[in-house]
Amino acid sequence: MSDFDDIRAFDAEDLPEAYERLISDDEFRKVVAYAIPGVPFEAVAAKLKQCRTGLEFQKTFCYQLLERVMAQTGKCLTGDFSEVDNKRRYTFISNHRDIVLDSAFLDKLLIDAGFSTTCEIAIGDNLFARPWIKDLVRVNKAFIVQRSLPPRQMLLASKKLSEYMHHVINDKNDNIWIAQREGRAKDGNDRTQEAVLKMMAMGGTGSIVEKLKQLHIAPLAISYEYDACDFLKAKEFQQKRDNPEWKKSKQDDVTSMVTGFTGYKGDIYYKVAPCIDTFLDQLPADTPKTKIFDIIAHFIDKQIHARYHLFANNYIALDIKNGDDKQFQAGKYTQEQKQQFLEYLQKRIDKIDLQNKDEEFLKERMITMYANPARNQLADFSI
Repeated sequence: MSDFDDIRAFDAEDLPEAYERLISDDEFRKVVAYAIPGVPFEAVAAKLKQCRTGLEFQKTFCYQLLERVMAQTGKCLTGDFSEVDNKRRYTFISNHRDIVLDSAFLDKLLIDAGFSTTCEIAIGDNLFARPWIKDLVRVNKAFIVQRSLPPRQMLLASKKLSEYMHHVINDKNDNIWIAQREGRAKDGNDRTQEAVLKMMAMGGTGSIVEKLKQLHIAPLAISYEYDACDFLKAKEFQQKRDNPEWKKSKQDDVTSMVTGFTGYKGDIYYKVAPCIDTFLDQLPADTPKTKIFDIIAHFIDKQIHARYHLFANNYIALDIKNGDDKQFQAGKYTQEQKQQFLEYLQKRIDKIDLQNKDEEFLKERMITMYANPARNQLADFSI
């Protein structure tokens, strides 16, 4: 385990020191006061110190926090794990909508589905805007994906990351969550990056297929009725359009995390596809190495697209993109719902603070991000 000390989730023996660092941090105290209102910090700190594992921390603090988040900013959180076995361990690879909540809601739903453990969570070190955030996520069973390294160091870091993932599944007997791509798909067009699969196949033993089988990959579709950060994502598109050199700051990521927690989300659905081990077994032995990752990525994409839960918003947005009302004629939504969605978009555009705000461009970007899940499912409907 010492080989992974700089990236791994905290073990039980790491927690006391991590708790002390968190408790002594003034900014962490303010976050706790906001997240757990009306409870003295000393009481929270005492309860924190009683958590002997990351799983206990999640059950003690995160589960109830997520229930409050849904009660205040959503309607219903639903998980369908009928195509996997809650006695087994998986690497859940999913589309990525919200920086924090995608994996957090999965943890809650795994507990609800009768899994005896949650997930270790892959999280990029670009999100550590404050030192206490790094401590908190590692307490919360997250392991670190190192980014922005020179090429040789990046190769070594990727191999270590892959070896750690294999260690989590096969030695620690825990689950993993990882996004199908680096960062969120801000246009809603969810595609698995081959680079993610190549990294995963750097650890383990045997052929590429054998290494990926050792991780027991299960594709996961995450569907939010409303993306709480849709207007921020649209804003980023204009900023990049107007200035190709523009890059997000760490504060931008903090803003997105806070907005994801506090913004309205409506209904949320998680649906897991079967583990792809059987598919991997069926790949011809002579499949060229130059094509194998593309084939696997495409299969994962189809599994995710087929399991989206599509909302009226998705069909409305697709019809607007296509310039017709075919789905309206098929009864997927009403004209009243369409009008409500258009009004919603305008309210989101009104929230965007840009000097040279291009409202038509911003509207098109948000329509596209809501349309793409429907477009992908209709294109890939047959698995």
